Amino acid sequence: MRVPSSLTNVLSIDVEEWFQAEVYARAIPRDQWASVPSRVASSTHDLLRILAAANVRATFFVLGAVAKTLPELVRGIASEGHEIASHGWSHTPIWNLGREAFFEEVSASRKLLQDLSGQPVLGYRAPTFSITSRTLWAVEELLRAGYRYDSSVFPTHHDRYGIPDAKKDIHVRDGGLWEIPPSVLDVGPLGIPVAGGGYLRLYPFIVTRLAIQLLNERMGRPAVVYVHPWEFDPLQPKPDLPRISRFRHTVGIAANESKLGRLLSEFRFGTCEEALAQAGASLAA
Repeated sequence: MRVPSSLTNVLSIDVEEWFQAEVYARAIPRDQWASVPSRVASSTHDLLRILAAANVRATFFVLGAVAKTLPELVRGIASEGHEIASHGWSHTPIWNLGREAFFEEVSASRKLLQDLSGQPVLGYRAPTFSITSRTLWAVEELLRAGYRYDSSVFPTHHDRYGIPDAKKDIHVRDGGLWEIPPSVLDVGPLGIPVAGGGYLRLYPFIVTRLAIQLLNERMGRPAVVYVHPWEFDPLQPKPDLPRISRFRHTVGIAANESKLGRLLSEFRFGTCEEALAQAGASLAA
């Protein structure tokens, strides 16, 4: 049963290979990526099937390196009516890139994705949500590269990412770049992440449902749900990892398709561009 709400929530997919997750940075170094079996096409097609069954359009933040290797995957996503946005090029966290290298990556990714999809590519999400207090210069470079919105600043505390005191609603930054923050729920002074990635996999469905209801009905904010194709692939390889890292990376994968299907049946979802229009944003250059 669909939960009554006038808001359209955001569904976003970060299209990357399973081995490109930051948790594997040491276990599978970049110089080994070319020899690791690709699984992103199959798991992305699984997500496309789920979305088609629910008649939902989403925003796909596609990695440039994936688009270069699998151009038909990008064309297929676009042909089904989804929004194409950029996840950068190499999945290198921004703090490991300088300004010019970052600008070159996001420019190259945007051009390739536009060529493949036939769409204007206006949105960006950083790998590992790596726009933090020390990399806020990236906002200027995104504007220089032609982007109109970002979805990288996580208003929470985390051991790798986050700006705890960042704004939690969709807003426009000085300079004109719109920000779509991943969802957090206000619990006292804390912003508790909900409705995306490992949080979606970890929390019982009833907790996620309640969090989205609170965001919509009490706070007047759309939920920003994000997932990765590898989070729907229970058969992916499992290289050795420290115990806590393995738990964070694999918890809940087996049940994730069921959770997402229930969310899509109970709440209204759409693209980042739809959420921006709902917030009164103009993306005209």
